[in-house]
Amino acid sequence: MAGQILASKWDAGYAVLVFVRALLGGLPAWAKWIIGGLVAVVLVLEGRRWWRRRGTAVR
Repeated sequence: MAGQILASKWDAGYAVLVFVRALLGGLPAWAKWIIGGLVAVVLVLEGRRWWRRRGTAVR
């Protein structure tokens, strides 16, 4: 195992962010805002769905 480096738990998330930044880097600002808005809507809807499932599982 000489020469191997263990990754921290944040390395995968950081790699994803760097990949997305490189992927969207060449797009115009309006396209980034649209894509960001769509991602935000999906995150809010998934969070809401998770919250509802969490509430019904307790009962």
